[in-house]
Amino acid sequence: MATHSETSGLDLVGKLLDPASRADPYPVYAGFRALGPVWIDEISALVVTGYRDCETLLRDPRLSAERWRHFDEARESDPYPAGAPSSVRQPWFLSMDPPDHTRLRRLVSHAFTARTVARLEPYVTRLVDDLLDRACERDTFDVVSGLAYSLPVTVICHLLGVPAADERLFHGWSAQLTRQLDGFSNPADETSEAAERWAGGLVELHRYVNELVADRRWSPRRDDLISELLAAEDGGDVLSHDELVSTIVLLLVAGHETTVNLIANGVLALLRHPGHLAALRADPGLAPAVVEEILRYDPPVQLTARVAREDVHVGAAKVPAGGLVILLLAAAHRDPEANPDPDRFDPGRAQMRHLGFSAGAHFCLGAPLARLEGRVALAAFAGRVQEPRLVADPPPYREHINLRGVSELLVGHGPRGR
Repeated sequence: MATHSETSGLDLVGKLLDPASRADPYPVYAGFRALGPVWIDEISALVVTGYRDCETLLRDPRLSAERWRHFDEARESDPYPAGAPSSVRQPWFLSMDPPDHTRLRRLVSHAFTARTVARLEPYVTRLVDDLLDRACERDTFDVVSGLAYSLPVTVICHLLGVPAADERLFHGWSAQLTRQLDGFSNPADETSEAAERWAGGLVELHRYVNELVADRRWSPRRDDLISELLAAEDGGDVLSHDELVSTIVLLLVAGHETTVNLIANGVLALLRHPGHLAALRADPGLAPAVVEEILRYDPPVQLTARVAREDVHVGAAKVPAGGLVILLLAAAHRDPEANPDPDRFDPGRAQMRHLGFSAGAHFCLGAPLARLEGRVALAAFAGRVQEPRLVADPPPYREHINLRGVSELLVGHGPRGR
């Protein structure tokens, strides 16, 4: 028989899945926080919302990041078509545990350094200026398509050496793939049509990347991340072909999808809080703090999941070995013990704690690039777009629960300025 807490937890899961909650899931997260860590039988998962618990569990070696093993067991059949590249079955390294994760991360980090990111700032600045030049030619423009999407996808394609003409291909592929990262979906409940759609998109993307890798093996380039990954070596260790392709796919998808939400969520928060927008316009040096507050207040990644290697107790709740642990990071950021007055948007807050880039061994490799893109884009928007105003509030949201973000953010503005 279900307990009151289990029933309440399941009810909250239902509310979170409801598209009506997409514009503002934070009351639902507050409901989860009131329950504390809660095991929900119906989804076979422990849901955790406290900041201290989430931060601790992200570093806990008893929890595995290999979520794909958990979900693959729930599938009744292989979703990939005959003839699919072998690389589609190679897990992303962010979904691997040590020592495999440690090895792959070390190899990838050789070609994804802070120095590489620092060299990109002039390019990112020019790109943002060009995008805003075009956007401000119209009385109303969509921040998502005109800035938030275009910037990170162009930057990651530039880094990897993907032809500019092919950038449009990734929009459809990413939309199909990111739906699988929502965290509450059960592969056993997928329709054959849904599984075919995302698996087909992944196969197409892997075939495309296989061709890119073949080209770079034949003709390496300078300042090209694919060529650098091909050459990456650590103590005689190198990336296998499937590891290389899987890593490039990860960078293409994760390298822009999350930053789209960071920039769009940032513009939305600033437009809803004109005092902070005016402060940023007067002092672009506030942009780093604005980015960190967006990562806390309305993060691009709302949750993550782990699998218990053994029975684990979190407070009064228990997750059995093999059970799923869902860490509601966006809820943890609004934990008043971590961030006083957490529902208030305040880039100048004295205490700002967030897990927007995870923690521990899986801290995001792309964090410096995301911070750079967010900082440049938000400072430029504040400085360049005169008298901006939301056309619709709330704006429409994508269906995603985890990589939650607006599908369109129409902004009207006054005279063009620079």
